[in-house]
Amino acid sequence: MSQISPSDEAVSPPLRLALILSDSAQAQTRAEELREAHPWVAPEDAEILVVVGGDGFMLHVLHEMLDKGISKPCYGINLGTVGFLMNSLHGDATVLERIHAARRIPVSPLRMHATTQSGEEFSYYAINEVSLLRETRQTAKLEIRINGRVRMGEMAGDGILVATPVGSTAYNLSANGPILPLGCRMLALTPISPFRPRRWKGAILPESAEVEFRIREPGKRPVAAVADQKEVRDVRTVRISTSTEREMTLLFDPGFTLEERIFAEQFQV
Repeated sequence: MSQISPSDEAVSPPLRLALILSDSAQAQTRAEELREAHPWVAPEDAEILVVVGGDGFMLHVLHEMLDKGISKPCYGINLGTVGFLMNSLHGDATVLERIHAARRIPVSPLRMHATTQSGEEFSYYAINEVSLLRETRQTAKLEIRINGRVRMGEMAGDGILVATPVGSTAYNLSANGPILPLGCRMLALTPISPFRPRRWKGAILPESAEVEFRIREPGKRPVAAVADQKEVRDVRTVRISTSTEREMTLLFDPGFTLEERIFAEQFQV
């Protein structure tokens, strides 16, 4: 039986990677070094996007893909501040080596459908959270429905939000909401400075739940709805559901996964 030499074996082509740089001073300073580190291709021809910047820039790239109906795995390199969605620069491994060793984390965005008082309709995606916020000094009053059933007739406060596990460590955490581990298939429903019911801390909902808010006294107490950075003012109703068909993928170095960061965040003092 003949031996197969290494030269006869099928060699898989290298991954096609695209380099996407933020316009921050830190990213531009490292631009030339990064461009020389790999034979990059255009984003439309790439299998994986290497995103260099901070969390805000990563969210921008993910939202661009959502708006265009594209889904390509993203490997982030942090040159920002927190870098919760990114990987730090460490070690001597090349970008390609790190991507081959990376863990894939699926991220399902929320879809917000908002109807304004004038009847206009808007639909946006959110990777972190959808928040409803009062527009004036008047307290917002909201009716909360889950899967079509009224669960709270009236909540009064500055507002409320629905957060994904990825977004549970962002605005949701600042509002004293729970941190959700990745893979739990749950959502955090968190009030923002609630006045009534005074002791209500929110709820944890299954990912399959459809959440609807109806604004009470919208003329006197106007409310804005925000899907990550996209805002709709003077809303009348807002429906929120998980968009599993638009699932995204983030890549993390072993030992530096988003899941590990979520665990670590819960023990910060």
